[in-house]
Amino acid sequence: MSKWDSWDESRARIRPNKKGSRPRTKDAPSHLDAELGRVVQVDRGRYTVSMLDDSRPVTAMRGKAMRRSAEGRTPVVAGDVVGLVGDTSGNEGSLARLVRIEERSSLLRRSADDTDDAERVIVANADQLLIVVAAADPEPRTGFIDRALVAAFEAGIRPVLLVTKGDLAESASDPAGLVSHYGGLDLEIVVSARSGADEAEGDGLDPASVASLRELLSGHVTALIGHSGVGKSTMVNELTGADRATGGVNAVTGRGRHTSSSAVALTLGSTGLVIDTPGVRSFGLAHVDPDDVLSAFEDLVEGSVDCEPGCTHESPAGGCALDAYVEQGGAGEHGPARLASLRGLLSSLAGAEEGPAEKRLGA
Repeated sequence: MSKWDSWDESRARIRPNKKGSRPRTKDAPSHLDAELGRVVQVDRGRYTVSMLDDSRPVTAMRGKAMRRSAEGRTPVVAGDVVGLVGDTSGNEGSLARLVRIEERSSLLRRSADDTDDAERVIVANADQLLIVVAAADPEPRTGFIDRALVAAFEAGIRPVLLVTKGDLAESASDPAGLVSHYGGLDLEIVVSARSGADEAEGDGLDPASVASLRELLSGHVTALIGHSGVGKSTMVNELTGADRATGGVNAVTGRGRHTSSSAVALTLGSTGLVIDTPGVRSFGLAHVDPDDVLSAFEDLVEGSVDCEPGCTHESPAGGCALDAYVEQGGAGEHGPARLASLRGLLSSLAGAEEGPAEKRLGA
């Protein structure tokens, strides 16, 4: 009988691991005890979070497990609802760990230009988008407004248009012709004016327009976007009592000066939240399907019913019925300009030159 006949695996000796005897596991902790909060500001890898239970501010960083996971590559932005563990007291010097991002109800995005595949997330979980333009100084750009409307439609967010500096316009009821230009859309438009003539003395905003806007934003999570110098931060300060830095417009370039470097969420009353974002130079729509662009031009959608199947809406030669619809007055007085804007966007998304980047109303 061989000495090996009575051998079995249970008698095998296992040498201890020099690096530790605890077996490793691939199962990540579930963090069922994580507390929920909303991200109100992101600053160089640190997240300021307002806890949902009592609104206490907590500073957090991504937990190690999240940084190594696929979710760790997802950007955390203002408006995100996240789970925190660790020290969530909010005391000075405390630091919590961010372990997960809750499911988002909406995501507002843009790209650097229409051919850039890299998406830039602006805010999460907003249900309204306040598009801010000035009646003058700087001049309004309908191309920017149209792009913002397309982005709002793609994200499933209700758009609202705020026209600031109405006191600089010739017509107080229709500053820069914007109210009539977008009259064919189901779009709420608020016109704001400064209550005094001397801007240098820091005159406030028209109380009536501020009250109207506050009513529209109450009970909603609203993201504000616009070019620098149009008065976003000024309106945010008036609505929330915050002290966001404000700036003017460069007299040489006609462009606003950047005063906000990151998005910040601020409470509005007891049920509202406004997210002020840095001024944008460009608003690319590379993430938007061209078929969805027309849907955002609701004043032209009805005219597309007679277009040939597969129509790209480039011209009547390609089977587009929008020209006839506009000529017959179907899209109102501003139909030709609206159709030109639609085709400019579609051409840009296809990689062509969109035309003058500084196109303004009536140009």
